[in-house]
Amino acid sequence: MKKSINVVSLKLVKDKSIDYNIKSVRRPLNVVTLVKELIGEADREYVIVLNLNSKLEPNSVQICGIGSLSEAIIHPREIFKSAILSNSSSILMVHSHPSGYVEPSKEDVLITKRIKSAGELLGIPLLDHIIIGQEKDFFSFAENGDLE
Repeated sequence: MKKSINVVSLKLVKDKSIDYNIKSVRRPLNVVTLVKELIGEADREYVIVLNLNSKLEPNSVQICGIGSLSEAIIHPREIFKSAILSNSSSILMVHSHPSGYVEPSKEDVLITKRIKSAGELLGIPLLDHIIIGQEKDFFSFAENGDLE
């Protein structure tokens, strides 16, 4: 019995562009400002990946998941898919807590460790995972020493 296999090609498709004027993604508040422009005051959790070039400049941003009021299901393969296709040298992960409470949950800590490990394996390090709440409230895993 003869079988067939699909021959495929992969490409990144640009949905739209957004303007930004942040000077450095090394400052979490700058990243928060950029992501807030993208998602606004959403009433559910958003998971965003900022794909960075070797100069630590964003070369693309992807909304990886939209969840409910209190959770969003994410997996490392979804986080790194756009990073690989964007030829990124590193990533920043951001997710929102619509409740406004920015302290990481046990699940937030566990997924951060998984994403960090996957990034090390792929050669695309996770520079930070930022949780954003209301206004300019945020929690940065890197600033709190939780990515070392």
